[in-house]
Amino acid sequence: MRKLRTVCLAALAALVLASCQGGSDRAACPAGQRCFEFGLSLEPATLDPQKANLVTESWVIGDLMMGLTTDGPDGSPVPGGATSWTTSPDGLVWTFHLRRGARWSDGVPVTAQDYVFGLRRLVDPRTASIYAYLAYVIKNAQAISDGKAAPSSLGAKALDPYTLQLTLTHPAPYLLELTKHQSFFPAPEHVVEKYGDGWVAPGRYVSNGPYRLVSWRLGDRITLAKNPLFYDAAHVCFDRVDYFATPDAISAERRVQTGELDATNTFQSNRIGRLRRIMPGYVHVHTALATVYLSFNTRDVKPLQDIRVRRALSEAIDRDFMTAKLMRAGQIPAYSFVPPGTANYPQGAHTVWAGELLAQRQREAKALLAQAGFSPAHPLKLQIKTSNNSETLLLAQALQADWRSIGVEASLVQNDGPVVFAAYANRDFQVGFMSWYADFNDPMTFLGLLKSDTGAQNYGDYKNPAYDALLAKADAEPDAARRGRILSRAEQLMLDDEALAPIDFTVNRELVNPHITGWVDNAEDFHRTRWLCRK
Repeated sequence: MRKLRTVCLAALAALVLASCQGGSDRAACPAGQRCFEFGLSLEPATLDPQKANLVTESWVIGDLMMGLTTDGPDGSPVPGGATSWTTSPDGLVWTFHLRRGARWSDGVPVTAQDYVFGLRRLVDPRTASIYAYLAYVIKNAQAISDGKAAPSSLGAKALDPYTLQLTLTHPAPYLLELTKHQSFFPAPEHVVEKYGDGWVAPGRYVSNGPYRLVSWRLGDRITLAKNPLFYDAAHVCFDRVDYFATPDAISAERRVQTGELDATNTFQSNRIGRLRRIMPGYVHVHTALATVYLSFNTRDVKPLQDIRVRRALSEAIDRDFMTAKLMRAGQIPAYSFVPPGTANYPQGAHTVWAGELLAQRQREAKALLAQAGFSPAHPLKLQIKTSNNSETLLLAQALQADWRSIGVEASLVQNDGPVVFAAYANRDFQVGFMSWYADFNDPMTFLGLLKSDTGAQNYGDYKNPAYDALLAKADAEPDAARRGRILSRAEQLMLDDEALAPIDFTVNRELVNPHITGWVDNAEDFHRTRWLCRK
């Protein structure tokens, strides 16, 4: 998840009204209770599991809701709404046995039909979920999403109230990773049918996870309270969770330092040395399954349809300077898209010019631009669209300088995160500065973004039938090692096409008060509050 996510703004207006009615003034933690105060770098736009796609949304939804599997303390999948499962010999039919006695926070039983309803809702084109493509692994999902089949034809069936059967289009060894992703969560049919998209408002939202939604004051905080109907409520330490909107990383850092916040989900990379000095024990840095990259709008921007231009722009980037001098928190220059440490993947794919020195690359870039018809008298002019946080601005300014050195005039346009992510999805950009955090630990979470039928999250609209064919071949390959090699070939093909410009493999960065226990650094960066407590 974790990841530049395009926001769903459709239901936001109704949420604003409802959340303002349900908010409460900031107050101290009630006597006798434990409260966890967390800073989110970007305010969520929705808490609807089937519509959410921002990393910060997944943090909150992961406390409210739970899928068939859920994130363990180390981020790995553990039993959630399902206690056990079996798989057919061909890997195409999965049968999940649900937790008996599970209830929504309003007391209504959670049944297999709620999971069927959630999955049908995910792929229903009326939902317009940006994550519908993740469910294409389920039989008939793509046909439904394309409007060619009815949602009822989805290969998800409630055999009885406590048994769910999923029939797949191909073997998916990563299915247990998918079932802990918010898009695969159950949806409370009895509430959604009553309120429509407005079901996510405070006072209406019902959840099946360790917490329930109390209030949402936009620009301030989202408050959750322990769900007494959660099956493991007795072992949930914190009675209340407050998620504060803290887009200013420096302000968030100070709030952690003063004890106003227990943790924050990021900090400014180039302050890591100072933070370690003044806040010993607070800094958490861990290898991430994440890549920072540039997306080129090849659908609408004619110069970017030319591979020579895309290659020139990518070659000219000084990744070593960005990571070693600007970031300084352990980021690694990236010349491929799938990050190191991704499961079941041999690595090895890289841009064809990866081993060249920067000076040589910049000479080649100038020559490529000249071949494409650009010169000092007729320079290439581009607009870089990015979110308005200080770290991204620093990188974007360095990118401007790199491109200026090869004669490219690049202007910057910055907006609030939700605005710029929506622009990416609507192709209202020329060059987008973005990152992708793995939704699940498998190379397909990265490579699947560039399939021609992925939709909005294939931001650059990369289309290559040979690439699609390799991904399809990998889907049909049961042997993990052979599958990994096929996917590596696909990545190499995409990199040869200069479909995007990888910049760096980033790191997870959090500030966590040392008094918080149960925090386990992990590559996927999932930290559900139910596992945390305070000394």
